[in-house]
Amino acid sequence: MCFALTSVLCLSNLFVSIIRNHIPTNVRMIVQITLIASLVVIVDEVLKAYDYETSKTIGVFVALIVTNCIVMGRAEAYAMQNGPWLSFLDGLGNGLGYSLILIIVATIRELFGSGTLFGYEILILTQNGGSYLGNNYMVLSSSSFILIGLLIWLLRSWKVEQIEEPEFQVARNNLETKEAGTRV
Repeated sequence: MCFALTSVLCLSNLFVSIIRNHIPTNVRMIVQITLIASLVVIVDEVLKAYDYETSKTIGVFVALIVTNCIVMGRAEAYAMQNGPWLSFLDGLGNGLGYSLILIIVATIRELFGSGTLFGYEILILTQNGGSYLGNNYMVLSSSSFILIGLLIWLLRSWKVEQIEEPEFQVARNNLETKEAGTRV
């Protein structure tokens, strides 16, 4: 999955950057989506040709790369503004960074969900004579969202400069939005 995502990110940034001056503004998003979808099909076919078992396992997730906002966002925000080499490197950096997050989340889910890493039993489960009771929630897909939220929280607690300023303030009640002295 990491290989597929990083490949699509690098190549889409490269190709969008190469053709950026020839894309009419009113169809640029359609061109980018078409380009990304084409690259996903190519990567999926390469994966089927060289590692069919892995392709069967993650095939549905590879197809979802097309809808991934990271790929589209980098093509729109960076590749449309910069040259091919820098765009390729941006895709590589973002792909590797996203891959690192995927690996961290998958490792935590596998370790605490089934007690194994890479198929080797690390935490001996109670049914195998150990003392660890597997966390069934970690095996579910929804645990990924919780883990990513926790990783963001940990990062922003550790590096306070990562906390973003809100774009707007929400009024606490109606009285704060009215001038002082006027009551309803």
